[in-house]
Amino acid sequence: MRCNSCSDKEAIMHFTQIVDNEVTTYHLCESCAAEKGLEPGLAAGDQPLTDLMAQLSEVGRDEREGDDGTCGYCGLELDDFKKSGRLGCSHCYVTFEDHLRRLLRRLHGSTDHVGKVYLPPDPTEAQRRERLAGLKRRLDRAVDREDFERAAVLRDQIRELEAAQG
Repeated sequence: MRCNSCSDKEAIMHFTQIVDNEVTTYHLCESCAAEKGLEPGLAAGDQPLTDLMAQLSEVGRDEREGDDGTCGYCGLELDDFKKSGRLGCSHCYVTFEDHLRRLLRRLHGSTDHVGKVYLPPDPTEAQRRERLAGLKRRLDRAVDREDFERAAVLRDQIRELEAAQG
């Protein structure tokens, strides 16, 4: 398969991008991938997530050189986290917050959750309130954008959730 960008060389990197529910697949040669800031060695398709996380943590290591954070609660060291891709306890999220934020930004492009909120079959009152607050924020944004069809769907979801609260 030929590179989508230059059409001269064989494509060695294949990736799919999804933006606003629109799927685009790219096939790039090594030089075109490098021009776009993509490194073939970082492709996640054939590597376990922990390997990908370890590789990503190496990117920009110079700026963090000498930072040897250790969780004060469980004793997990930053290097151990980088090797395993697993945190030792809930306190590690605070201890390694800067590193986790950089990692999430590289993996997802952001550190803020913008997806759907899971509501279990028997949600607690706090989960219902959180879901309701999220729906109301989305409703406000839809009204601000004058997306009234989406706003109507969100309004109905809010009414349904409020009726279930009783």
